[in-house]
Amino acid sequence: MSNTEQTGRRAERAERADRPKQADRPESGAEPGAGPGAEPGAGTGSTGAAGESSLGAAGERLSTGPAQDPEPATLPALGLVGWIRWFWRQLTSMRVALILLFLLSLGAIPGSLIPQNGVDETKVSAFKEAHETLTPIYEKLQLFDVYSSVWFSAIYILLFVSLIGCIVPRTHQFVGQLRSRPPGAPRRLTRLPAYATWRTEATPAQVREAGLKLLRKRRFRVHAAGDAVAAEKGYLREFGNLLFHISLIVMLLAFAAGQLFRAEGGKLVVEGDGFANTLSQYDDFRSGSLFALDDLGHFSFELRRFTGTYEATGPQRGTPRTFEAEVTYAENGGPDKEAVIRVNEPLRVAGARVYLIEHGYAPVVTVRDGKGKIVSQEAVPLLPLDANVTSQGVVKVKDGYRDKNGKRDQLGIPLFFVPTFAGEGQGEMFSVFPALVDPRLSVSAYHGDLRADSGVPQNVYQLDTSKMKQFKDERGEILKKQLKPGETFTLPDGAGSITFEKEIKEWASFQISQQPGNGWALAGAVAAILGLTASLFIQRRRVWVRAVEGPDGVTVVETAGLGRGESAKLPEELAELVAALHSVAPTAPTAPAAPDAPDAPAESAVREDDGPADGAAEARADDGDRAAEARAADDPAAEKRDAAARTPAGDGAEPADQAVPSEGASQ
Repeated sequence: MSNTEQTGRRAERAERADRPKQADRPESGAEPGAGPGAEPGAGTGSTGAAGESSLGAAGERLSTGPAQDPEPATLPALGLVGWIRWFWRQLTSMRVALILLFLLSLGAIPGSLIPQNGVDETKVSAFKEAHETLTPIYEKLQLFDVYSSVWFSAIYILLFVSLIGCIVPRTHQFVGQLRSRPPGAPRRLTRLPAYATWRTEATPAQVREAGLKLLRKRRFRVHAAGDAVAAEKGYLREFGNLLFHISLIVMLLAFAAGQLFRAEGGKLVVEGDGFANTLSQYDDFRSGSLFALDDLGHFSFELRRFTGTYEATGPQRGTPRTFEAEVTYAENGGPDKEAVIRVNEPLRVAGARVYLIEHGYAPVVTVRDGKGKIVSQEAVPLLPLDANVTSQGVVKVKDGYRDKNGKRDQLGIPLFFVPTFAGEGQGEMFSVFPALVDPRLSVSAYHGDLRADSGVPQNVYQLDTSKMKQFKDERGEILKKQLKPGETFTLPDGAGSITFEKEIKEWASFQISQQPGNGWALAGAVAAILGLTASLFIQRRRVWVRAVEGPDGVTVVETAGLGRGESAKLPEELAELVAALHSVAPTAPTAPAAPDAPDAPAESAVREDDGPADGAAEARADDGDRAAEARAADDPAAEKRDAAARTPAGDGAEPADQAVPSEGASQ
């Protein structure tokens, strides 16, 4: 074609591109002016009234505006049953279960930070006194009773129902899977992630029988299906998932039982005294709403001796090293037994646990009246104030005391005790070590009405002096004295005396707890950890072994594996199976190759996506390309044959890299 002709054709194409496009062709019966031969603007539908009249009815329907959307379809109403079904599906979904579990964890935070009524009434009262503004808000939100509040119970119950709704259908599905057989082999095993094939002189029946034995030995569930053996393993993964959810339900039930049937109380016992597990013996007692007093275990114990040791030197001087309470206990009226209760090592008896909580000192104080009669002699437990066991307490003499005139009266004696005295000459008294190195007792005295019969509960460590007068000396100053063990403080005007005996006892505070759900909660926690471990680390996988007789009478063996999740061990596991099966059904001798046929690899291989087999295939393709180039250099017709051989297969054809080679190599 000449340059002139090429230039003319390019100009003609440019003229056609610049020519304006015509509007849609009119319907049959339209006026002649709307046809292709009409003058410009006659058929566009957008140049004026003349154009519209020329198009007739078709022009009225022409528009450049966007098409209107059809009316939305009207869906049927769900109804009551539909809404209930929708709500149930949302509640039993895993997403909602996780949300409820997260809300339950958030709800437990205020129960840990804010004092609770059922745990420590004293701390609750102190908190209310210190936070007068927050107290009404917390009471309306039930933050002082978190675990029995309406909102926490609602989250708890919804989570319980959600877990049950998740577990029941999945359990039914899992049981069905256990009762069913592994699925049969796919038609094309070459498409699976892990694949291997070879040819053997063993019969197909021998290969399948050997495959059955090997897979059963590896704890696969197997069965023969047609010309292949199907096997599956890893059912413990789903079992672990179900076990985890069931364990959560067990833990929730144990938590509920522990709150409803629990009983917990405290008791301070001085050396030589004892305790019987009855309600009247407790210093404080708390129980669940469904707990009955008849459920208290029948046991008793006596504190024989308490031993406490402390670090004597170094930067940790005064740090406790040993707290041991030696007790003698009896259960259900049986013989006495001896035990040692330590911190975090409770005494387990009659379904209850006795924990060692605290300890302190109880100096023995003797009080005599004006005539020398002993009106009180007891070991007085004192309340520790600091880490060095600086303690204080009160002796209350309610009955039996008479003044020098024989008139009945009551005494109140405040006590201040230090186990290792310091502050001599400094006008104060404090302790520098928690052990009994140099004990001192500071005493003073009041007389009058203790108001013990007023009906108002009193703290045993505090003294109500509103109706009492303090003893004073001749100069009118408050009478107070520091005593060493064995010393006596004489009251003025023949009112009596107070003696600090040489014997100083120790006391221990015990917590007696009875919670029936603790064992179930521990079992549920352990089972939940085991189930979660199984669901995370056990892989569900399937393996097939196919053995068929080839066209030449030699058995072709195909093995393949498929994992329900990404498992790096699947190719290794299949390779071990192939090696064991190959020892039973070895590769058949290679037949002589055809003169024009390329040499095929002699060994089988396990193929995995993006694995070594892909690299081998690329290497073989490169070798073929180089051979084709070499042949094309000598013979031009060979290039056409090689190009035809590399043409992709049509629909339904087997890919070249998946065909089973005739010489027993895997592709």
